[in-house]
Amino acid sequence: MKAINPISNHPILHLLQQCKTLYTFKQVHAQMTATGLILHTYPVSRILLLSSTLATFSYTLTIFEQVRNPTIFLFNTLISSFIQKEYTHAAFSLYTTIFTHPSIKPNNYTYPSLFKACGTHQLLKHGRALHAHVLKFLDTPYDKFVQASLLNFYSRCGKVGISRYFFDQIIEPDLASWNSMLSSYMRNATTSFFPNPSNFGGNAILSMEVLHLFSRMQQSFAKPNEITLVALINACADLGALNQGTWIHAYLIRNHLSLNRFIGTALITLYSNCGYLSFACQLFDQLLQKDIFCYNAMIRGLAIHGHGHKALDLFKKMREEGLGPDDVTILILIYACSHVGLVDEGCQHFEAMKSDYGLEPKIEHYCCLVDLLGRAGQLNVAKKLVGTMPMKPNAVLWRSLLGASRVHGNLEIGEVALQHLVHLEPETSGNYVLLSNMYAQLNRWDDVKRIRKLMKDHGIDKMPGTSIVDIDGAMHEFLIGDNTHPRAKEIYLKLEEMNKNLQECGHKPRTREVLFDIEEEEKEDSLSYHSERLAIAFALIASKSNAPIRIIKNLRVCSDCHSTSKLLSSIYEREIIVRDRTRFHHFRDGTCSCLDYW
Repeated sequence: MKAINPISNHPILHLLQQCKTLYTFKQVHAQMTATGLILHTYPVSRILLLSSTLATFSYTLTIFEQVRNPTIFLFNTLISSFIQKEYTHAAFSLYTTIFTHPSIKPNNYTYPSLFKACGTHQLLKHGRALHAHVLKFLDTPYDKFVQASLLNFYSRCGKVGISRYFFDQIIEPDLASWNSMLSSYMRNATTSFFPNPSNFGGNAILSMEVLHLFSRMQQSFAKPNEITLVALINACADLGALNQGTWIHAYLIRNHLSLNRFIGTALITLYSNCGYLSFACQLFDQLLQKDIFCYNAMIRGLAIHGHGHKALDLFKKMREEGLGPDDVTILILIYACSHVGLVDEGCQHFEAMKSDYGLEPKIEHYCCLVDLLGRAGQLNVAKKLVGTMPMKPNAVLWRSLLGASRVHGNLEIGEVALQHLVHLEPETSGNYVLLSNMYAQLNRWDDVKRIRKLMKDHGIDKMPGTSIVDIDGAMHEFLIGDNTHPRAKEIYLKLEEMNKNLQECGHKPRTREVLFDIEEEEKEDSLSYHSERLAIAFALIASKSNAPIRIIKNLRVCSDCHSTSKLLSSIYEREIIVRDRTRFHHFRDGTCSCLDYW
């Protein structure tokens, strides 16, 4: 007697696997209905999966609704399929339908795809409700699949602490869990497309945690892949940690991992952020496949190093390659124009967003446009733009206007900008300092004292300027007037030598920005002890005579440090590369890459 084939090996199911068109699919569906095969759970699950690919959404639902006693397996199959096809609302509606069947309830395979959808679309409220359902309906709520999906969901919604909690509950995390946690830290550390080392805390701590977590991962059985390396490289780029970044680059080469566009983009950002623009350009040229993200990273690298014209040329090449810009591309282009004074070009790119590319300007684009106009001295135009924006101005925008007012001496607009900033950011010291500098330039010391009293009344302390210099891979941090370094005595002797050489070259200290109503000689001493000057002095005594001096500042370079850095690069025949809170300055042979427009 011939044995009967089990359901999973039924010939009709083999025909179903071969269906490529809706017509053949419907023929097989008809055969399954005629033979009664459609009454069995496994065949229905197979036809539902294929239906979601070949047939319409309503056709798939019709098949499911004809099942008399659907199992949780069928619900899970269709929910997962809907999530994959971006039918998020339908997936959740189907999930609620489960509770209308008294004989079934959700299981551990019901929730991972739903959490994935909540994470992808930032549906924090829905995801938290699902989390409550997990605790309510599952007998073993935290198996490894549910834990991993909760970790990924909270990670994508920016809840890093909750993500870490679930990660720590996993006894032996797999590679996907490691990558989710590393990516979570990195996504929440990177809040700006431009370098902003304004304080070594907050976001920088998250980037540091990526490196610490990776050291733990190396002790596990999980082997890093491209996703891991992208998170690590981005963390190094955020920190300006060149040595760790180049180690990861070398690891990639040693382990024959491909230099795809994702890793390539991360490495371009790393080398751009660390001041090695030539390396970034070499990597960009090596990439066989370049997408919009690769071009954005390279255009950004050129922009933050002051190569605005080259950035615009690369954008033209990108367009010739058939790639259209996204909103980040336009933001970078306006930024690039802002830092080289290309006002007309920057405004044209802003206008082209909507007219040529169908992109809606965001608050970030208006901020960049105000910065572009303000740097060029068109303060009244910038102020008018602020008043006609379709959204409410934010603190970044008002700060750009305040900074431009200080540079161009427009006290009226500066005071208006500060009034808004005090309301939006009452505890940010830099806002008060900008206006104080403006009053100091005009010798209005009573107003300087008034601003300082206002800061004192609000309990606000001026953020100290810090400079970090890289000497053979070791980072040395200096504050203004710092004497805590082990080689402080040598540093101050070198500083005396530097000041003497500067005087011989005719340098006149720019004391207008010193906030205090004190004697001119004391102001000059105050400028001499700026953190950047101390960092340069240490680099001159501690590094090789032909090595570039690389400094990271948490604040904008002041005008006196900018002029002295130019002279010192010529006096000591050393290239000095400074990354401040918005861009890079390359001092070489007595000139700066910014051409004194920054």
